[in-house]
Amino acid sequence: MSDEVKKEAEGTAAATGGGLGGEVVSLLKSNVRDYMMYIVLAAIMIYFTIGSGGTFLGGRNITNLFKEAGHVAILAIGMTIILIIRHIDLSVGYVAGFSGAVAALLMTKGIAIGPLNIPPVNEWVAILIVLAMGALIGLYQGTVVTKIGVPAFVTTLAGQFIFRGLLLRTTAATGTIVIQNKGYNALSNDYIPDLPVELPIRLHLLTVIIGVLMVLAFAWSQFKSRKNKLKYNFAVPSMPVFIMKLVFFAAVIMFFMILLAMYNGLPWVAVIIGVVLFLYNYVLNQTKLGRYVYGIGGNDQAAELSGINVKRVTLYAFISMSTLAALAGVLFSSRLRSASPDTGSGFELDAIASSYIGGVAVSGGIGRVTNTIIGALIITSLTNGMNLMQINISWQYIIKGIIFVIAVAFDVRTRQRAK
Repeated sequence: MSDEVKKEAEGTAAATGGGLGGEVVSLLKSNVRDYMMYIVLAAIMIYFTIGSGGTFLGGRNITNLFKEAGHVAILAIGMTIILIIRHIDLSVGYVAGFSGAVAALLMTKGIAIGPLNIPPVNEWVAILIVLAMGALIGLYQGTVVTKIGVPAFVTTLAGQFIFRGLLLRTTAATGTIVIQNKGYNALSNDYIPDLPVELPIRLHLLTVIIGVLMVLAFAWSQFKSRKNKLKYNFAVPSMPVFIMKLVFFAAVIMFFMILLAMYNGLPWVAVIIGVVLFLYNYVLNQTKLGRYVYGIGGNDQAAELSGINVKRVTLYAFISMSTLAALAGVLFSSRLRSASPDTGSGFELDAIASSYIGGVAVSGGIGRVTNTIIGALIITSLTNGMNLMQINISWQYIIKGIIFVIAVAFDVRTRQRAK
């Protein structure tokens, strides 16, 4: 028996006590925090599918679900970093709303502020200007937190007032700003082009191919992770259980990709979310900056003593958050094809809820952006499903609040038991 097989057998035996069924149960128990969000998402989808007579899991509605989740997912990715380092950003909703309004104004009328006079520009220039503006907002708020020492809660609460006021001033002249730029609106409303291949059935072939590539990439990453754990003598599931996990997640990925392919294909907003998710997941898991983020979240004083520049990393986190908030504002205004004075209200609550539901520890130091996306899908699925079932908006807020409290309470309790 090879050393690798021995390590796998020893790890499996220690984890399970024997038997494939027992191993599966043990795996679920030991990873209950990670798997529970998937169970909750599946339960929500099944419930609303039954309640809506199958409409919820139709290709059209799943496409709308991804479009609706766009701004929430982008905000939640940035919020995850902020919460891991034990800070918070309450301004992101109105930073997003203000950014969307500025982008709309840049494309329609241009902006004139004192000596600064920017004529109307195309969508790409507008987006770049807005993203740069978001970075500057993050630089301002991060500097107030790190250099002056004002707590992030106070700084960003003040920012919420400031950017809400700026949003109202930006839209004061016309109210809702209608966006007629087709390229800009395509970001959240159009789909990736298909391959020029004739098929006997209606199927977006490129979407299916992307789904297959996603499955292969997922399998490769899982095999690589397993190999590294075996290398350092960590316990791993047996190969049958490992393969069962791969097959399950591969089936889920292909199920949703085929649903999208049977409608109009993969929306551009899903591609944007995927790119941002990949970049942030890579930074958190493969770079020194990511290790610094987790180190600061675990114990900022120990991180400082170990040579980490805590203030600089915190500043980067706030710049990242506000830049993503600007991108979220672009996606939201693109989907609605307009910017209005009330855009951004409650966005920060959905982002925070998505992060905590996705497993970010209340005490900081723990969290994954990949899980945060599942949290964002849970929040968006609740809203989408309750709208399909015509549930009163007051009950929608109550139900989301109850689920949020249950999710955080479950996380706190399971972490206490683990200790």
